[in-house]
Parts: sequence; structure tokens; C-alpha cells
Amino acid sequence: MPSTAISVPLYADVEAAARRLDGVAHRTPVMRSRTADAQLGAQLFFKCENLQRMGAFKFRGAYNALSQFTDAQRKGGVLAFSSGNHAQAIALSAQLLDMPAVIVMPEDAPAAKMAATREYGAQVVTYNRFTEDREAISAQLARERGMTLIPPFDHADVIAGQGTVAKELFEEVPDLDYLFVCLGGGGLLSGSLLAAQALAPQCKVYGVEPETGNDGQQSLRSGTLVRIPTPKTIADGAQSQSLGDITFAVIRPAVEDILTVSDEQLVQALRFFAERMKIVVEPTGALAFAGALHGGVALAGARVGVIISGGNVDLERYARFLAD
Repeated sequence: MPSTAISVPLYADVEAAARRLDGVAHRTPVMRSRTADAQLGAQLFFKCENLQRMGAFKFRGAYNALSQFTDAQRKGGVLAFSSGNHAQAIALSAQLLDMPAVIVMPEDAPAAKMAATREYGAQVVTYNRFTEDREAISAQLARERGMTLIPPFDHADVIAGQGTVAKELFEEVPDLDYLFVCLGGGGLLSGSLLAAQALAPQCKVYGVEPETGNDGQQSLRSGTLVRIPTPKTIADGAQSQSLGDITFAVIRPAVEDILTVSDEQLVQALRFFAERMKIVVEPTGALAFAGALHGGVALAGARVGVIISGGNVDLERYARFLAD
């Protein structure tokens, strides 16, 4: 679908999302680290969405979308597909808004994410992420059960909700020179770009994705959506096969660049957060900081925003990351 035919969200939609989320989502803290500043010769500002409700920024987009359901949609309920954080976000939002939820999750999703999704009251349907098509499974289930499908990133209300992360950061630190954002399907990055264009047009925004999952980088270079096989990476929240039509339409003209980092660099970032900042961050949540450290962008003397997108990681897996 050509981007000219796509209706993309606007910053006004981010503002409206912020009003819906007021008093529901946490306004997460912005943390500092003198060690990180010294490493890069810059001032870093970490927006800690690992401390958001259900442990990730995804709550914002999910709640913003579900809170606009009609009475009929609420009665039918919501269906979503997700490797973990969108699953938990939809499940918690549905619980808060008193509607049924079904989540299609890969059978190898982190156990903690799957357990939390069930604990929030959602039914979980599993599939094999390497051999089965989650979108086809979800579309069929939604039709059969009369539920409304809310995808993890390619949805205007989801994008608008995610944009409130950067909106809050720019309001607290208005003169950022750079912003680094983790990139999977592009919901957080596209929402961040909407906020940056409105609140900090001087700020250069970079997306950061895993080396093995560089579909966004390929898409930006080629000017058209590139789809790849499901990438193998410890960043399970960034194992998407492509950006969405809507997210790419926002990202392509506005992002400064898309960088990639290795799993080893992600582990280094996880250790830094644990040892120096005393916070638990999942591998996907460390993408932005790893990109700032290793992406080759000259940051000396700059004010740099880094979005930590989530902190949902199995403790046994996390312990292995820190010990290896």
C-alpha cells in the first residue's frame, strides 16, 4: 500500500492519548548516570519505561486503543498477537476496562511474560513463531469470536499512545540534541517521531534494532518495506519481520537513521544497567542505550535521550546474561 494512501496519526492524537492515560499510566522517571555520561562525553537522560505498569511502554498504546472501544466492541472483547509486552499490556488494559481478551503468543515466549498475561485475566493461544503465521491465526480467531483485533504496532491509536513516552521526556528535558529509541515493529519509534517533530524539532531521532533483525534499516535504505524471516536474537520484543505500513510512513521521512547492535552489545548494556543504575532491563529495552554506545554517532558534548522500553525478563535467563 503506498504511503500516500495511509492515514497516519498526528501529534494531536498523542496529546489526546496523554489525556486518556493521565492518572492511569505511570509518568515514569528520567534517570541519570555519571558513568554513562563519562563514557560518551555527553549528558544522558534515561526514560525508564521498565518502571511502567506491566513493565513496559506497551501499556500506553494498548490502553489508549482499548479505551476508545464502543460498547459493542467492549462486549465482544479484544484479540491481540504478541511476543510478550503487548500481550501483557492488552491483558491489563482489558482487565481495567472490564472486557474479555485473547492473546496469540509464540510458544517460546518468555515464561514470565506468558504467566503475567494469564494472570491479568487473558486467554493465551500459542503458536510456533518460526513455522506459523501469527497474523493469519489472529485474524481467523477474531472473526470466529467476534473480537476486535489490536495489532502490536501498526495501529494509529497504539502509535499515539506510545508517543506519550517521548512527549513526557521532551517536557522534562526540552533541549535534547539526540533521542535513541528501540525498534521492533516501529510503534514506539513512530510515536516518538511525532512528539519530536512537535516539541523538539532540533532533536535527531535514531531507531535501534538487532543486527539479525535489521528489516527497518533495510527498509529505510531501500525506500520500501522489507520483510525478513523471524530473526534470532535475545531481544525477543524486536523479533518482528517488518515494520508496518503506518509506522514506516511516519518513520521514513522523519528518522535520522536506523542503527543495529549485536546481542553481545545488548548483554553489555544489561550489565551496565544492573551494576551502575540498579535497574532490571530486558534485552529489547537495552537496544537504545547499546545504539548510543556502539552506533557510531558522535555524541560528545550533546544532550542525549535514551528510552528504556521495558524490564520484563525471566530471572533465570537474566541471571545467565549477567553471568556469561
